[in-house]
Amino acid sequence: MLATVASTLTHLECSSCKKTHPHDRLQNLCTCGKPLLARYDLKAAAKTLTRAALAGRPGNMWRYAEVLPGNPPVSLGEGMTPLLHARRAGAAVGLENLYVKDEGLNPTGSFKARGLSAAVTQAKAYGAKALGIPTAGNSGGALAAYAAQAGIPCVIVMPADTPVANVMECRAFGADVRKIDGLISDCGKYVAEHKDREGWFDVSTLKEPYRIEGKKTMGYELWEQFEGKLPDVIIYPTGGGVGLIGMCKAFDEMEAMGWIGSGRPRMVSVQAAGCAPIVRAFVTERDTAEFWEHAETIASGLRVPKALGDFIILAYLRATRGTAVAATDQEMLAAGRELAALEGIYAAPEGAATLVAARKLVAARWIRPGETVVLFNTGTGYKYSEAWQRALDAGG
Repeated sequence: MLATVASTLTHLECSSCKKTHPHDRLQNLCTCGKPLLARYDLKAAAKTLTRAALAGRPGNMWRYAEVLPGNPPVSLGEGMTPLLHARRAGAAVGLENLYVKDEGLNPTGSFKARGLSAAVTQAKAYGAKALGIPTAGNSGGALAAYAAQAGIPCVIVMPADTPVANVMECRAFGADVRKIDGLISDCGKYVAEHKDREGWFDVSTLKEPYRIEGKKTMGYELWEQFEGKLPDVIIYPTGGGVGLIGMCKAFDEMEAMGWIGSGRPRMVSVQAAGCAPIVRAFVTERDTAEFWEHAETIASGLRVPKALGDFIILAYLRATRGTAVAATDQEMLAAGRELAALEGIYAAPEGAATLVAARKLVAARWIRPGETVVLFNTGTGYKYSEAWQRALDAGG
């Protein structure tokens, strides 16, 4: 795929101490314990990565080959999801230019396909014998699918109350599924304790450098879909926060390549009221988040008590003049019904939370009526039959 276009990946850099690391081997965290970020020769990338060149490339995320890992992609056709003008939902919240980027139409039904495609590509190229991941649901399904495509065994560790659809898909793809009592943080501890003993390469959120690279392509796609511009506001459901971090990384790369200026969309992090560590840290003006005790929400992807990259998320929210908003489960369920009935978008609760945030921010006049706003639906509602049953029962 794109054999004539070369990646310009040069090295990995620590997100905290800035120490550099080679990119041609399996890597997890920096020696200081913080996430690593992929860096590129962006002057070289800019010579071939142009709007004119993109017009003739395949309609998936690997079209941005210059700023992605250069090994043969493990791909199921992820990326280039539709950007839908949500006119009726926009009218309901007071916005003329409301759009939904529907990541539920990716392979395996969520944005996680992007990150796991990139991560498994690199893991396969550098000889990983098995892969392990803690998951709230969607990342496990994505890893199981891409590991199957790559021919690599994988172990999926998930909370016992993970939605049934996620459990079934992982098992269908041939994964070793291990369910434990607790939250994704407990699953993460399990992976950390067993990976060396059982020979897994850990592809946990931000514990390897390339899931960010897959997810940053959402930002590149927005630039293309808005014909060389970016929206005023991006509202993104935030658990581990890799999608938000990835898009902001993409915008920084775009500026370095001369695609955009220094202006940025105002980034909005949306979390569940029952698990809102980023919202609490943002409001209290902290640089990192505290562990959220007794996390509880129907939006399983938002049930992340503490994100490894919390300091990166908070820095980007402030740098873009963004904010953070919480949504209750009841608000998400109602907004999910609204998106479905008004726009034909069958969203995950996480995606529905972005409509809740939009309505609150318009009411607070933080978003002005004429601004262009993009909501990210990060997953399909088909994965959340239990949550949707509750929404429909509540609606009569």
